[in-house]
Amino acid sequence: MQNTIPTIIRKRFCGPPNSGNGGYVCGLLTNALGEPAQVTLHAPPPLDTDLVIVRDADGARLLQGETLLGSARPYQLALALPPAVSLADAEAARPRFSGYEQHGLPGCFVCGTDRCEHDGLLLHTGPVTGRDSTVACPWTPDSTLDAGDGTVAPEFVWAALDCPGYFAVKDQAGVALLGRFAAHIERPIKVGEQLVVTGWAIAHDGRKHQAGTAIYTADGQPVGWAEATWISLQKQAA
Repeated sequence: MQNTIPTIIRKRFCGPPNSGNGGYVCGLLTNALGEPAQVTLHAPPPLDTDLVIVRDADGARLLQGETLLGSARPYQLALALPPAVSLADAEAARPRFSGYEQHGLPGCFVCGTDRCEHDGLLLHTGPVTGRDSTVACPWTPDSTLDAGDGTVAPEFVWAALDCPGYFAVKDQAGVALLGRFAAHIERPIKVGEQLVVTGWAIAHDGRKHQAGTAIYTADGQPVGWAEATWISLQKQAA
């Protein structure tokens, strides 16, 4: 049986200026699937445009007309999590965020430096002292992310798990796009909850870069995590 869901990605939720943030889009597809998923992004999803999500026995697909933009399939993520970064270390890391000096996508909903409070997530993850290829920052979700019951809507949790992974692999990846993404939400996150968002590099293989991300409570309990494959737009020099 096939189910079609009309969908519009609003401009607020952009990554690049003219397309949706990858993590947010992956979250929308997973919401439609209704179970844990791995999502592959096939083409940039346009903003403020009529799209559809089609759910069937094979998974869920995001379409613009006949053009496939993204696809989700049921998937159980197995990921080894590193020890939590403390709130103090995350606060110390944030001023070292590389995007403050130069940001390729300053308007990004998740990590953009042109965003303000209650508009973007402001996840400016900087390098963590003593933790190789690890970035982190604090995060307190605001009321604009409320699912209607005092918890953060799942698509925003997926979004928060997106960009920190890129900044963990940025030095090796250069300019890169999210290709494949899988996430697990352990429990609902409360609006106003004090959290730490962390990203770390897992592996590099040519133009492909694997990164892990996780959201921890202030006392170090993981509440969500993800694994991403980032694709460099061109092969980086050795």
